Amino acid sequence: MNKHHPSSPSESTFPYNDPDPEKLQEAADRALDYHLGTHPDPKPKPKTSTQVFTVIDTLDTECLLANLSETLASASAMVNDLAFDLKGSRRHVALGVVQMIDLSELLANRALDLVDPR
Repeated sequence: MNKHHPSSPSESTFPYNDPDPEKLQEAADRALDYHLGTHPDPKPKPKTSTQVFTVIDTLDTECLLANLSETLASASAMVNDLAFDLKGSRRHVALGVVQMIDLSELLANRALDLVDPR
């Protein structure tokens, strides 16, 4: 006798020997609803997001501005370093980006001063 194919109901691989007809009906209904898409009240699917990073809602303005200022300073250093490996118009573009980052950093630092006057 093959163990994978029971020859009698008592040798069934079913989780219990005496299935509850209501549970069987519920399972059959779920299977049909799933495959046919006929469920009257489908559970809403969770929203999927392509957003990888988020900002914690509980951070205060001072913390946000301080992190913004540090991020801009890092970006400025990286682009500035890159600019000196470039020549011609590409170098001018990179230095223009550095200037825009530096101006943004000044604005962030001024906003930080207004939030937390030193």
